[in-house]
Amino acid sequence: MIDFTAVEQGLNLLFSDFSPWLVVVPGIIIGLIFGATPGLQISMAMAIFLPMTLYMDFVQAMLFLTAIFTGGSFGSGIPAILMNIPGTSSAIATAFDGYPMARQGRHNQALGIALASSVIGVLMGYLILFVMIQPLSLMVLKLGPAEMFAVILWGMTLIASLKGEQVLKGLMAGFVGLLVGTIGFNELGMARGTMGQTYLLDGVPVIPAMMGMFAASELFKLANKGFIVESEASRKVRISEIFEGFGMALRYPWVMIRGGLIGVFVGAVPGVGSSVSNLLSYVETQRRDSDPASFGKGNPKGVVASESANSTSEAGSMATLLALGIPGGGATAVMLAAFAMHNITGGPQFIRQQTDVVYAIIFANFAQVFLLVVIGLLFIPLLANIIKVPMRYLIPSVLVLAVMGSFGLTGNMTGPATVLIFAVVGWLFRHYGYSVPAMVIGMLLGAMAEKSLLHSHQISGGDITYLFERPVAMGILVLMLVSLFGRPLMARLGRTRRTSTDASS
Repeated sequence: MIDFTAVEQGLNLLFSDFSPWLVVVPGIIIGLIFGATPGLQISMAMAIFLPMTLYMDFVQAMLFLTAIFTGGSFGSGIPAILMNIPGTSSAIATAFDGYPMARQGRHNQALGIALASSVIGVLMGYLILFVMIQPLSLMVLKLGPAEMFAVILWGMTLIASLKGEQVLKGLMAGFVGLLVGTIGFNELGMARGTMGQTYLLDGVPVIPAMMGMFAASELFKLANKGFIVESEASRKVRISEIFEGFGMALRYPWVMIRGGLIGVFVGAVPGVGSSVSNLLSYVETQRRDSDPASFGKGNPKGVVASESANSTSEAGSMATLLALGIPGGGATAVMLAAFAMHNITGGPQFIRQQTDVVYAIIFANFAQVFLLVVIGLLFIPLLANIIKVPMRYLIPSVLVLAVMGSFGLTGNMTGPATVLIFAVVGWLFRHYGYSVPAMVIGMLLGAMAEKSLLHSHQISGGDITYLFERPVAMGILVLMLVSLFGRPLMARLGRTRRTSTDASS
């Protein structure tokens, strides 16, 4: 499976000339800044700097773009931990335990855990990609629209069951998110749910909605607080505690490995990627833990699970780009544009004819991991100082940043209006105990779920027995039922067994 001649040629491509490495450090810094700034996306950073790659050779261009990707994957977790504002949708689960850790004054450890998990996640992902790029691409080809729909349903039920006692509310929130995600034109050119408003024809802008539901609604709740972290002693930024957090992440190798495997295989599915993988990893870690109730209250395993999965999914999405020529998401779509600018087409032929270039990209990402450690440790103390800013300054600053970022995304007042509307929706959801993450994920996956269901219906002709011909889809649906009803059934069986034992004695 590994072509060692091509491996040697790939190493020669990287180290025969130092020029490809000159763009890696700037790329990681750009990714960190864009990932850590709410409203700015990694794909936006890559698109802005894409024209610069015209003046680079192909390997150097890919090193630059993947460096932005790598830096952004970690950077998006920083505001999720410090302010409960996921920098991108791939850091949603990072906020679940990272932010409670910050509120408890453990922000330094949380940031160190996130950095270690991201670094090891990227390393693990590209190691799997190095060994399995061809088998992985063949496996992805076997996933049709029915399997995609099953994966989306499974992800939705897992998110809904994050809080076992409120599964129904979680499912309702996810269903509302799915409905909101289908507003606008569908695949058949029909407009739904627009209420006659032309600005909704393209659908509800998800990123501004996410900023409203996560960031603005949380800021409303903190309006009467002095600081994010109440204790003055706990607001200090200590390098020693960041290193402590880095070491703390290494105590959970199985959580990292599980998150890495989920990240690679889910990240390889086009259109799903890190938005789902970080949540699946988080929920699976919580489900298997001996104390699931501790999640959402500052459990370090939650940060490890999320960050390892969203970083590893980068390698999964790169697998589909390199092996099939299919972008896994917005970031790899920009990379596909770089392919076109250099007259290169991704896919099986690219792997066969330019295997050395493929291995060069993979080895370059191994090196980026170590650079991310150094640059991350330099940037974290600077960015962590945000917890020292009083809320009376922080709240208006973040709201202005969110409004400006949303305006930049949509190019009109739709973005700012969406932030405001969904800030109120998010506050209401929190107040009445409905799951904000479930609704956001429903919105992210709504259009994709509808598209997959429509394509499945067209292929099957409306025959439900078509599902029985798709064993992978059936397997995923079984997993969905187990994750939804498995824990209550096991608890009920346990109670029945104890009752019968007491009666017999």
